[in-house]
Amino acid sequence: MNKKTLSLVQGAMIAAMYAVLFYAQNWLLPGSATMAVQFRVAELLCIFALWTPAAIWGLALGTLIANIASIGAGLPLDMIFGTIATVLAAVCIWKFRNIRFKGMPVLSLLMPALFNGIIIGLEIEIFFVEGGFHFSDFLLQGALVATGEVVVVLIAGTPLAMLIEKKGFLEKMKLK
Repeated sequence: MNKKTLSLVQGAMIAAMYAVLFYAQNWLLPGSATMAVQFRVAELLCIFALWTPAAIWGLALGTLIANIASIGAGLPLDMIFGTIATVLAAVCIWKFRNIRFKGMPVLSLLMPALFNGIIIGLEIEIFFVEGGFHFSDFLLQGALVATGEVVVVLIAGTPLAMLIEKKGFLEKMKLK
C-alpha cells in the first residue's frame, strides 16, 4: 500500500472510530460527552497524532461528525469551534511528539486540554452566558472543559500510548 493510500485509510479509520465512540457514549450515557466537564471517550484517539499526521484530519473530521449531534442541543457552534480546537491540538501533538518526560509524551497530550479549554471556554462564555464577557467566568468554563480533556487524554491516554509503543502495536497498525 502506498503512503497516500495508507494515510487516507488511517485518517478515515480515526474519524470513523471517533464518531462511533462519541455516538455510543452519548447513547449509553446521555450528555456525558457534551456537558461542561465532558469525559469524551473518543478523545483517547488523540494519541494517534503521536504517530501519524493523518490523525490530524481524521480527528478533525471525527469531531465535526460528532458535533453534528450538538446541533439538536442548540450548539451548532461546536461544529466550528470544536473542530478548530481539535485541529490545533492535533497539530501540536504531532509537532511535540518527540518531546518526552521520562519517556512519556506529556507535553503533547496536554494540547487537547489547552486548546479545548481556551477555545471552548471562550465559546461558552461569549455565546452561551448572558450578561457579557467576564474573564473569571471564562477561566471557570475553560477549566471545566480542560478537566475532562486532562482526565481522558493525559491521565488515560498516556498509559495507553505507552502500552501501544511498548507492545509493538505501532508496527502492527502500520504507524511505524
